[in-house]
Amino acid sequence: MSADFNDLLFSYTEHLKVKNYSLQTIEAYSSHLPAFFDQLKQKNITDIKRVTRDVLKDYQLKLAEHRLNGKGYAVATISLKTRSVKRFFAWLEESGRLLVNPAEHIKEPKKEKHLPRTVLTESEARKILDQPNLSTLTGIRDRCVLEVFYSTGIRLEELTNLTIFDCDLQGGLLRVNKGKFSKDRVVPLGKHAVRFLKEYITRVRPQHTKNNKQTRTLFMNQFGQPLSKQVIELMVRAYAKKAGVLKRVTPHTFRHTFATELIRNGADINAVREMLGHSDLRTTNIYTHVAGVDVKRTHALHHPREKDKETTEDAVPDIRLKKEQARHERP
Repeated sequence: MSADFNDLLFSYTEHLKVKNYSLQTIEAYSSHLPAFFDQLKQKNITDIKRVTRDVLKDYQLKLAEHRLNGKGYAVATISLKTRSVKRFFAWLEESGRLLVNPAEHIKEPKKEKHLPRTVLTESEARKILDQPNLSTLTGIRDRCVLEVFYSTGIRLEELTNLTIFDCDLQGGLLRVNKGKFSKDRVVPLGKHAVRFLKEYITRVRPQHTKNNKQTRTLFMNQFGQPLSKQVIELMVRAYAKKAGVLKRVTPHTFRHTFATELIRNGADINAVREMLGHSDLRTTNIYTHVAGVDVKRTHALHHPREKDKETTEDAVPDIRLKKEQARHERP
């Protein structure tokens, strides 16, 4: 990779940091660019201004044809690689390094729609929630973590980023900072999650932060350190096993279950999209299939036209009558 490309990559990465993107997003966007730069070098392109729309289309074609251990890239991988390049060129244009953005009309491949592999039943979710030992500080904290997952549907990384100041227990709200693609949002907290958060914040967290009172992180371990994603994943898996749930349960399983149950019980899909932090409604629509929502019945019950009652004979469709009229009208 040329020095110029190196400099651009460094500047772009710093730009993402300034924009407060999550470390995961920065890594995702920046890690795919060196391979793109290498392909430019193979075409003897060392000046980013020489990149044309055809060059970018050729890059997409190479991604589609690529074979790794006999298998091509997954559509999601190709989509991420394409998006990384698109965002990079958008930044080049915004920062004045390019006058025309050749990637402006380059489209990502359509994503494959995968239904969530695991969704808990209400009974299974309750069994898992009941597993932590509430006579111990750790048990209260773990129950609190599980309740927040189930009540809000937030992602694992979002939970680990929560601070003590993100909880509005009186209003029953939770502020989610640095969500996917650095999006912040506010989600409702259910009454059970509020109850256990109050218990955790007043009784447990002060004990766990005795030697680290300045920390703002919400969920801490007994040594005064923030709970890691790995520990939380192991904790969720252990409680699921203890509850006798044979499904593969992860923190994300609670997110799938949260969305599925809301839609199954008649929640507005746009409201669910807001709570999940989805930028595209099509992503949320997947849960209508998981929930088994009968869209035809929903349409019949809620569309205003379905409630109308025709009162005139002219409004009744009768193909035979229309054909008879047409015959008489012929000259």
